[in-house]
Amino acid sequence: MQFSFTTELVEWRGPSPYYFLVAPAELVPEVTAAARVVSYGWGVVPVNCRIGDTSFTTSLIPREGTFYVPIKNVVRLGEGLTLGEPVALSMSV
Repeated sequence: MQFSFTTELVEWRGPSPYYFLVAPAELVPEVTAAARVVSYGWGVVPVNCRIGDTSFTTSLIPREGTFYVPIKNVVRLGEGLTLGEPVALSMSV
């Protein structure tokens, strides 16, 4: 399954900052269906992603009725991503 969307980069503050993209609500049913097949526990979904020229692997995290896409620091810095700015993401489950 292939998905693409644009959303703003958000930060979650914990012991160290983490950055995420939040999947739009319209993708949730399809991602949830895929999760039943590929999830390795707790509803976490492994994905291959692309932002700009950077490809990376991560796992979608179910939270608050949607899925959060963790953005690795090397991706964030390498692509010059800024909090609150729109980010275009392509991913495959």
